[in-house]
Amino acid sequence: MTRPHTEPQIQIDSPANQDYELVYKRPDTLVDIPMHYCPGCGHSVVHRVLMEVVEELGIQSETVGVAPVGCSVFAYDYLDIDMQEAAHGRATAVATGIKRMLPDKYVFTYQGDGDLAAIGTAETIHTANRGENILIIFINNGIYGMTGGQMAPTTILGAPTTTSPKGRDVAIHGNPLKIADLLAILPGTIYVTRQSVHKPGTVRKLKKALIKSLELQQQKKGLCFIEVVSNCPSGWKMTPVEANQWMEENMFPEYPLGDIKSPSSQDEQ
Repeated sequence: MTRPHTEPQIQIDSPANQDYELVYKRPDTLVDIPMHYCPGCGHSVVHRVLMEVVEELGIQSETVGVAPVGCSVFAYDYLDIDMQEAAHGRATAVATGIKRMLPDKYVFTYQGDGDLAAIGTAETIHTANRGENILIIFINNGIYGMTGGQMAPTTILGAPTTTSPKGRDVAIHGNPLKIADLLAILPGTIYVTRQSVHKPGTVRKLKKALIKSLELQQQKKGLCFIEVVSNCPSGWKMTPVEANQWMEENMFPEYPLGDIKSPSSQDEQ
């Protein structure tokens, strides 16, 4: 897997005659249309970072994505790669079939928490347990974002939703499901990490995780799982700034960022 040389940074003049470095351009692997995610939503940032990686690694024609029902279904409109639709919760099963038929392709799923950690729990666990050589990208915003803000398996304790207006109660609803921690104990997973995209530094860490996952897939090491803790300003009834602050104060203690399972340097060679 080769990476192209970095393009020279372009200098632009500001009205104050100050020079600024252009540090971002839209990757050609994103369809050139406006996204219609809610303001402040993390989906658009994850899309951009994922397609940056695909472009930089030069694997656009060799990549296949699978997305099911929920906000993740919009990925078909924006990711300029081969995409396959899956029924609600069944993305990892579909991705398994694609990868086994086309083992040299880079295959990933793009799923939300209501999809992956609820109706798709069985498919997710068994795909990971078999060690299928795919990447699962899991967006965890702790709520059913598209269908009205209902409680999800990942909703943290005390968080109000349309179906738990008084907050999640462990005696009634049980504890939040930490799906990444659950998958990390399975021998079929090679790399499990939890990241976010609410700050420039965390975006860079996600990009490194994506590159690492695709390199491990090329090496046929097993299943990689990237959880992205995100926000849902519309579902949480907050402004984007408020949602990011609430996420830092409430979601991150429950879902701490960082690698949960990572291969040793010797395994990566």
